[in-house]
Amino acid sequence: MQEKTFNWRNAANYGLIGSVVMLYFSMIGMVEVFSTRDLIGDFLNMGHLLLFGGAIGVMLFAAKRISDHGGDFWLSTLIIGAVSPLLPILLVIMSLNFNMRPIFINVSPPLNELITLGLEPTAVGLVAFFFVTLILVALTAAFTRLPGRIRTPLTTTIVYMLSIGIFSELIIQVLNNPLIFRGFRLAGLFFTGKSLDLIPAVVLFVGFFGLFYWRGGREPKAAVEPKTRPHLDPRRRWIQLGLIVIGLAVAPWILGLFLSQALFEVGRFVLMGLGLNIVVGYAGLLDLGYVAFFAFGAYVMGVMTTETTLNMGGGVVNFWLALPIAVGISVVFGVLLGFPVLRLRGDYLAIVTLGFGEIIRLLALSDWLAPLVGGAQGILKIPNPVFFGIDFNSPQLMYYLMVIGALIVGFVSIRLRDSRLGRQWMAMREDEDVAEAMGINLVQTKLLAFAIGAGFSGLAGAIFAARLGTIFPHSFSLLISINALALIIVGGLGSIPGVIVGAIALVGLPELLREFTEYRLLMYGILLIVMMLIRPEGFLPAEVFQRELHAGEDQPEFSGAVAD
Repeated sequence: MQEKTFNWRNAANYGLIGSVVMLYFSMIGMVEVFSTRDLIGDFLNMGHLLLFGGAIGVMLFAAKRISDHGGDFWLSTLIIGAVSPLLPILLVIMSLNFNMRPIFINVSPPLNELITLGLEPTAVGLVAFFFVTLILVALTAAFTRLPGRIRTPLTTTIVYMLSIGIFSELIIQVLNNPLIFRGFRLAGLFFTGKSLDLIPAVVLFVGFFGLFYWRGGREPKAAVEPKTRPHLDPRRRWIQLGLIVIGLAVAPWILGLFLSQALFEVGRFVLMGLGLNIVVGYAGLLDLGYVAFFAFGAYVMGVMTTETTLNMGGGVVNFWLALPIAVGISVVFGVLLGFPVLRLRGDYLAIVTLGFGEIIRLLALSDWLAPLVGGAQGILKIPNPVFFGIDFNSPQLMYYLMVIGALIVGFVSIRLRDSRLGRQWMAMREDEDVAEAMGINLVQTKLLAFAIGAGFSGLAGAIFAARLGTIFPHSFSLLISINALALIIVGGLGSIPGVIVGAIALVGLPELLREFTEYRLLMYGILLIVMMLIRPEGFLPAEVFQRELHAGEDQPEFSGAVAD
């Protein structure tokens, strides 16, 4: 059956969706809060990105459907651009005639000023807002019609420019670092406050576009088959590895104390993500109680390195002796969790593991174990690690400990993925019944997945306890498991580089944008929805997941003709 042509009603529906998104971001206060961060000069801020982002995003989605279904492209664009600003305009008109603040507290004069673009009188501002939205939608539509030779470098340039504006504070700190530039304040050449100046922004935009356009022209046509990755030259691979090692080594001293702590948090979730990636990504076992093993590692480290009722009277050990014990106990409890859930799959397994994680948290909070683990008061005065007289009492030094742990765990994960056990996990993930019929011992394979994943999480918990110096039961809530699961989904299930990218996206970026912390979970949800719609395999997926999700896309359709 032939599909219907994309008509004006479809375009109006898309415009209404964009209008609802613009209205939603305005009414929950995100537009006003994000407007405090200027990106370029004083005329483009993050509030503008959110305000107009709904219309632009809808146009990007609609452009392909218009082309696929044979609609009038520019007429549909005009309708989408005209409908998108209507609800924000209506919001401003209603707020001027009715007192909406008792019900919608975020509908405020500063919001009205943003929507009217700061123009007076209000009618002029609303007309300007309408036409600016229409022009941006038209430019977005024209962007989708550009040839790939221009569209790709232009997209990359826009992403780079937005990144510079959003993370200007980080760039300014690097440019002003006396260890690198010997006291020269280079940030003043590009930034005023946290905002990128207009002329440097134009110069950088032209420079980035020229560079990416030139690189795109120099790259030879791929001589490999589609969906395959060419192998790097060994010398080039070693050079890249060396640059990464040097970058990791000097990063904390370039970025300073706060950003070193942010990198520590990223490393902590990389450790947890690598462990959960074995359980979920390799073995296909949905574990929502993963935070329990993180808690075991942290509490074992706290109990063994501080004076409690268990070791009162000289039984305290140092960090390096307690670390393998913490990992070992986490492994033991990983096996103990594995036994009751050997026959469970999917949602049932997720519910049981979720309950296990909550039980562990409540036990740590209870008065029954308070003499051992401190109850609600937690464990205090956990000592810092000391290595050959060096006290790891700063974020920079603890960063190195976390990086070393992540590198070791990453190496082990790679070796496990390529081993016989890794292939057994993947076979079990695809179909347990077939895997068992092929001779795979499901009991042993599942227990090994739970045990190794728990050990990695326990390692992260032990380092976390030593860094913080105090631990409390509320530090081990369900949200930690959700964060770890979300980052491997966003990064790519079964992919080790994907875990790193997911941790940077979901942990590192919110740390750099702490002024917007109240909207963190909302942005998590939006990112997950967008990822599932646009790129369900994640940013850097494992090749097997990418093949499964895109199977048959490059195959010609069967026409019914029989070959001679």
